[in-house]
Amino acid sequence: MNFAFSEEQEELRKVVRDFLNAKSDEGAVRELMETDSGYDPAVWSQMGEQMGLQGLIIPEEFGGSGYSYVELIVVLEEMGRRLLCAPYFATVALAANTLLHSGDDAAKAEYLPGIASGETIATLAFTEANGKWDESGITMPATGSGSDYTLTGEKMYVLDGTTAGLILVAARTAGGVSLFAVQGDAAGLTREGLSTMDQTRKQARLSFDGTPAKLIGTEGGGWDVLSRVLDLAAVALAAEQVGGAQECLEMAVQYAKDRVQFGRPIGSFQAIKHKCADMLLEVESSKSAAYYAGWCASELNDELPSVASLAKSYCSEAYFHTTAENIQIHGGIGFTWEHPAHLYFKRAKSSELFLGDPTYHRELLAQRIGI
Repeated sequence: MNFAFSEEQEELRKVVRDFLNAKSDEGAVRELMETDSGYDPAVWSQMGEQMGLQGLIIPEEFGGSGYSYVELIVVLEEMGRRLLCAPYFATVALAANTLLHSGDDAAKAEYLPGIASGETIATLAFTEANGKWDESGITMPATGSGSDYTLTGEKMYVLDGTTAGLILVAARTAGGVSLFAVQGDAAGLTREGLSTMDQTRKQARLSFDGTPAKLIGTEGGGWDVLSRVLDLAAVALAAEQVGGAQECLEMAVQYAKDRVQFGRPIGSFQAIKHKCADMLLEVESSKSAAYYAGWCASELNDELPSVASLAKSYCSEAYFHTTAENIQIHGGIGFTWEHPAHLYFKRAKSSELFLGDPTYHRELLAQRIGI
């Protein structure tokens, strides 16, 4: 089995990398992370209309390009390298995936074309104040019948929750966990931005007070959809982490070559060599895990649940360790606000916890493979 990327996929990587180098350099990241919205509407529009990135995995019948999850992995890896400040992960990896796997053709036809064109920013609101990532954590009630319901309660840690025009919400009905679509300007919806350690990725608290919502898929069938979406999102996040880890490795190695101490580059000292070697091993192992998980996601095979948890747990720890070692190799300057090393460190920490930390996913992996 060949896990090398095709010529077309490598060309996609090059195009996306060139675009992000121009539009998401360190200056742009620092500027956007200080804003409330956390993204540049002009760049977002360009990503959707000219590059088709938002519609990458959306079928052509709904306005997308119909590519596989492997292409999405390539794009997310490059976004991770540049710490792209945009609601891409929330819109594509969370919301679009939820719609694609909901089994609701009417909802797909209604919402996916807007996502694919870049007109619609969307997100998924499923976590609550209890901080749980599993089915038991979803307690918010939904009342109603048919396709029309109302929601009352609170959702926490919602990615790009203040800017999303479409919010997919997981809530409980008499039949169990169900999925609902809520408009960003719906009555009774209050959105509040949260203070986060990683300022490049915005989170929000969403409060619902009799907010009108439309049922997506079947009542009580929400967790079956969500469990698959969370696996797919974990794979997407692992790819992002690989991109960030690779960037930190390159940053550290270049500094080790350039920084001269005691008359020679610090990279010639054994302690620095060992750090760089360990980082390289972790980054390459992360790529293997994330790429294989991406292939499983594109095939939607039986291995996906276990491989998704494996990739998320390993890539989370590898990324965090790589960002920490990058700071150590840079020494004093690596600790300063002026150096970009801390931006990756904070993104690594938030990504490590998002969708469940490594301990959670190792436990999940053990359950899934029956040990």
